[in-house]
Amino acid sequence: MHGRLRNEAILAGLLLSFGLFVLPVAIYFVGQQVIGEYEGSGAVGLVLELWSALVRADAVAWALVLSPYFVVQLLRLTWKMWRWA
Repeated sequence: MHGRLRNEAILAGLLLSFGLFVLPVAIYFVGQQVIGEYEGSGAVGLVLELWSALVRADAVAWALVLSPYFVVQLLRLTWKMWRWA
């Protein structure tokens, strides 16, 4: 793999891992403070529910998991457009 493609694959893997493992737990704790107790079985229950939604090909679950990568790509695009202008 070329260096740039390899770096992009590493970045995508890291951000996908973040979306799969860290983001749902963060959402749970923020939601607990803002809305109140989650009716499921805590943070682990929320993570497992998200993963089962991914298996069912739920578009919202996939958007949530892929959102960190999409945000980074949007920031990159914005930066390039700003430098180009």
